[in-house]
Amino acid sequence: MQHFTAHLRDEQATSALGAALARALAPGLVIYLHGDLGAGKTALTRALIQAAGHRGNVKSPTYTLSEPYRVQLEGTAVDIIHYDLYRMSSPEEFLDAGFREDFNGHNICIVEWPQKGEPVLPKADIDIFLTISGAGRDVELHASSAIGQSCLQRLQFQPNP
Repeated sequence: MQHFTAHLRDEQATSALGAALARALAPGLVIYLHGDLGAGKTALTRALIQAAGHRGNVKSPTYTLSEPYRVQLEGTAVDIIHYDLYRMSSPEEFLDAGFREDFNGHNICIVEWPQKGEPVLPKADIDIFLTISGAGRDVELHASSAIGQSCLQRLQFQPNP
């Protein structure tokens, strides 16, 4: 599967999608989150990180630009690194912060506002587009690599009607 769409009627459905994505993760995955302010990017990421096994608070990296979380995937320790590039004024800030080294084929990197890091950001394996729709949101997932396609093939999610 290279493409997945759904309507998420509420925050609970967004959390359920995050949990489903956590079950489909693989080391080295790069995920970009697209959407306006308030579209649910951080809520989806928070649910994914918690469902992947992180115990404790999952902070938005709005001011720190990145927050790492150590989890176990199939018995292997993996870092999920959540980036929020909204406050970056140039792609060079991404390079100056040394973030590019985090995209190493082992860490799972989740990036909000990836357009702020173009063209220096590595290519995404999965792009997630969130759009506010009524009281909920619409979501589209697009795989653009073999690891991204594999993740979407493992995705087990049925939104509530």
